[in-house]
Amino acid sequence: MTADMKLYLGDLIASNRLFENPETLILPDVIVSPEKIKVMMINEVSPKNAADDFYGKGDGKTPDYLKSAQALFDSAGIRIETAKDLLNMGIYVTNAVKTPKSEYAIETKTIMEHVPILEAEFHLFPNLKAVMLMGDVAKKAFNAIAKKETKKNVIPTGSTYKLRHEEFYYGDIRVFPSYIMTGGNILIEKSKADMIAADLRRMKLLL
Repeated sequence: MTADMKLYLGDLIASNRLFENPETLILPDVIVSPEKIKVMMINEVSPKNAADDFYGKGDGKTPDYLKSAQALFDSAGIRIETAKDLLNMGIYVTNAVKTPKSEYAIETKTIMEHVPILEAEFHLFPNLKAVMLMGDVAKKAFNAIAKKETKKNVIPTGSTYKLRHEEFYYGDIRVFPSYIMTGGNILIEKSKADMIAADLRRMKLLL
């Protein structure tokens, strides 16, 4: 079985009337085999241009988001060239918020509006072993999903720097609190890039 994520999520949004202007959303433009996905990586927010997303289909250039991912995976000793390489490894990458940023900070209200989409993505994959939360927006969104069932957050409040040394689980799924994996600053902030690389190495052990 395969799933066209853009079509699948688009139908979900339309049938539930989740957004007044769904055309503003940047959805993962990729076909996946859900049963093969072992890891879900949740980034913060979609780029301004769909061609720059992880699965962007631009003019032949590597999408900006994928470039950031390539550098971080490379630091972890994991070589990837394309988004398909990630999928072949069993890794699905998405954004918690599917509309580009309009301001520096993303309001909690905006994050919560997008949670139903992220929840649909999460529940599509029956064989998940890990979820990587790349930044506070992803953490807040995934906590909202977990709280619906368990009535509590899977990741407690606190600094990611301290939390990432603990092990968290949602059922049998390992949940990693980590840092935003895109944006111009991530490759400059070497300490955060090194911590992401360490988290990726831990995640790889679960594949």
